[in-house]
Amino acid sequence: MSKITWVNLLHFYQPPSAENETVIEATEKSYKKIVNTLKANPNIKFTLNLAGCLLEKLDKLGFNDLIADFKILRDRGQIEVTGTAAFHPILPLLPEAEIRENIKANEIILKKYFGDNLETQGFFLPELAYSSETAKVIASLGYKWIILDEISAFGNLNKLNFNKLYIEKPTGLKIFFRSRELSKSYVPETIINLINRGFGGLALTATDAELYGLRHIDFTATFEKLLKRPEIRTLTVSEFLSSLKEKIEIEPLASSWESTAAELKRGTPFILWHNDKNKIQKLLWQLANLAITTISQNKTDENYYWSRNHLNRGLASCTFWWASARDFKLFSSISWNPDEIERGANELIKSIRSLAEPGTKEAKIAGEKIYLKIKQLVWHKHWNHYWKK
Repeated sequence: MSKITWVNLLHFYQPPSAENETVIEATEKSYKKIVNTLKANPNIKFTLNLAGCLLEKLDKLGFNDLIADFKILRDRGQIEVTGTAAFHPILPLLPEAEIRENIKANEIILKKYFGDNLETQGFFLPELAYSSETAKVIASLGYKWIILDEISAFGNLNKLNFNKLYIEKPTGLKIFFRSRELSKSYVPETIINLINRGFGGLALTATDAELYGLRHIDFTATFEKLLKRPEIRTLTVSEFLSSLKEKIEIEPLASSWESTAAELKRGTPFILWHNDKNKIQKLLWQLANLAITTISQNKTDENYYWSRNHLNRGLASCTFWWASARDFKLFSSISWNPDEIERGANELIKSIRSLAEPGTKEAKIAGEKIYLKIKQLVWHKHWNHYWKK
């Protein structure tokens, strides 16, 4: 009987500005499903990335039992928890100080819910958005491994030997590469098909947790059935990386888990979130950078805490993603949502408005001008190009 070793990382995240109903739906359809299935299969192990902003939201919404179940699974050794950036920004697009701020915020939140003894060896880059500069920051904070999409290795797919241990130069970070093709499918169904064809080997996956229940309705309980198959062996990412013997040093390409080979060849790995030809995104980044600069210069402001909170929420990747208007052929629509863009822009301008220092008046006025341009462009584009289409 051929065995499949499944190493599965699940990314639990909802935007910090998400409506309560959105988080509740994801929790009821996906998060509880995953946790309950793991509890029913104590031999199964997964690696989980639990974004700090989501944990705080779950707490506020009263999902204390779910958080307690995460702790139980962690204490049983069924899950390992990774570090990440608490509010899910695209880290390579931020200055180093902001990267550290977001990572440290997540560490504080994780310790609040899991205790001071929580060990996080691995780090999940939001959207798997990687740059060598970002890796240096992550390594300096004590993390031992990162996860990247396989395209990051050589700029093309299907060129990796997943049985080898890749080491990022010059940091020494271990790299867990996910299989894009497998991760883009409904993973349990694909793995069962592989088992039925007699396949034995590695299945290395990383997906949003919402794939399990919210985005894919598993009418035949394929996920639950898969975990009971004797052909399946599961490892956490840390366990898997520790099992690899042959080491290869590599300099990955700046990339994300949505990057295409053409984008990497052009040197535009983060074009989905920062496209110079996208007027709305350009204005959003003007506002974001103004907010970052203004807040960093006013750390003693009496309202700094509130200003920082708004900035963190406004820098979330979703604000810029929903402004990309790219057709992924997902959900039968494009990545365009004026309400989501406006929510992010609202947080960014509020971060500047919140400051009490009189010397911020000039930045406030400059920010309001950018903010108004964003709103005008967003709704003009929506009503003229996307409404009723």
